[in-house]
Amino acid sequence: MFGFNQSTLQSLEATAAASAAYLDACDSGDHPGPDPKYYRECGDLLMRIFLLVDAEKAFPNLLERSAAAREIADSIRIRQRIEAGWLGTYPELAVVLRRVSQ
Repeated sequence: MFGFNQSTLQSLEATAAASAAYLDACDSGDHPGPDPKYYRECGDLLMRIFLLVDAEKAFPNLLERSAAAREIADSIRIRQRIEAGWLGTYPELAVVLRRVSQ
């Protein structure tokens, strides 16, 4: 996780909140004719923001009110646990997987 100043965190939170709101509106059927490309981009953006900052610490209110934000934060947490397990259990495999994924 990176250390950001308060202004940057506020900008990231506003961007994350807008992306999460669109995802939630589409998921609940409240958004007429959602754009699949924009939906995916919002999800990708939210994922990238949550990879930069600890969403539970930086944006607790967003996680409380947005199902999409919670799901993405949970998926990142699960991914990190899996990666940590692979690294500790199979270090050679982890090196190979990193090379392949780059």
